Amino acid sequence: MLYTAYELAYAAVAPARIAAGMGARFWRSPYNPAAESWFGRSAAAALDVFENVMRRYPKPEWGLDSTVVNGVEVPLVIREAVKEDFCTLLHFERDADALAKAKGKDAEPDPKVLIVAPLSGHYATLLRGTVEAMLPGHDVYITDWADARHVPLSAGRFDLNDYIDYLIGFIRKIGPGTHAMAVCQPGPALLAAAAVMAEDNDPLRPASITLMGSPIDTRRSPTVPNQLSQERPLHWFEQNMIYTVPAPYAGAMRRVYPGFVQLYSFLSMNSDRHVNAHYDYFQHLVDGDGDSAEKHRNFYDEYLSVLDMTEEFYIQTIREVFQEHSLPEGKFMHHGRRVKPEAITDIGLMTVEGENDDISGIGQTQAAHDLCTSIPDALKLDYIQPNVGHYGVFNGSRWRSEIQPRVADFMRMAAKEAAKREDLKAAAE
Repeated sequence: MLYTAYELAYAAVAPARIAAGMGARFWRSPYNPAAESWFGRSAAAALDVFENVMRRYPKPEWGLDSTVVNGVEVPLVIREAVKEDFCTLLHFERDADALAKAKGKDAEPDPKVLIVAPLSGHYATLLRGTVEAMLPGHDVYITDWADARHVPLSAGRFDLNDYIDYLIGFIRKIGPGTHAMAVCQPGPALLAAAAVMAEDNDPLRPASITLMGSPIDTRRSPTVPNQLSQERPLHWFEQNMIYTVPAPYAGAMRRVYPGFVQLYSFLSMNSDRHVNAHYDYFQHLVDGDGDSAEKHRNFYDEYLSVLDMTEEFYIQTIREVFQEHSLPEGKFMHHGRRVKPEAITDIGLMTVEGENDDISGIGQTQAAHDLCTSIPDALKLDYIQPNVGHYGVFNGSRWRSEIQPRVADFMRMAAKEAAKREDLKAAAE
């Protein structure tokens, strides 16, 4: 009923939202003699804030059509490499001729990197800055998870096991020598996928995995979200967080953790900060500070755009990752088979944490090294970035200048080690 009530409320305020948008344009019109007065600017700003707070935010565009390699602008096209019901594998395909001009025709191919975006409320475009920094030196792919309310019931269920299957399939599709990088929530799933592929001696297993701000073991330095997940029994989440998608969505009757419920959780964690941000936005509009107002709009266009997750994926993640700690306990099962991180012997492992991360505390990602006991030290790297929080681990100036270069160096090192092993294997045969 809550989902239906939310849709009805959104429809009910639509006339006021439309009127507010028209009113803001009226007060800003160059034909309005009061447009540049304090009253005119204040009225336009107030109506603009109201319209933005009340509107629904669609899935953002990537806004990436080129990258710069060695000073040369290289056009790129975003293509669908694989399309599944619950996820599309996107490929940021750089123009081959421009890339050859920038790097030289005899240059070695750039490493292939799969960026595993979190399925935790926001769209993959939240990692726009992550992708942008990787593009000059890497052949980049990313998981673009679907909004569950748009996936019909005929597509079946989607849980954490299916998530892992998708990652294995994507890594195989990209091909040998792939490097995989999980940002936040998908860390346990990527580690599990690598372990399954390693145990099977899959020839297409990744050359390296990089886990960034990931909840591998949330018992270490537990944060407020970790504690909330522990304090409440699983049935509380089932009763209070799961709702049925109403018509006319394609996913009608599917049970989901709705995006608007997630958004309320996001906003309530730092409510004062968001209220102050919108007040500052109002002041920027009144003062005519267009740059600051644009930054606010760009941030909230992304932050307030959310998607629904399937009930089974959300509940299984809460149980396995945040309550039972199945992976660090050695009890995590994938389709009835125990996942063995200790089976990984030749896949590079890098972990990245933010010193001030209030989502995944210090040590939670590092725990992966304790689980992967068979990886030689030469193929392991742990890095803690000073003075950044969760978002700064994968976006912003510190990511671009300090974290990303280390990730790139690690991937190239792991690729060289993998090549050496292949050469030795070929020589032995």
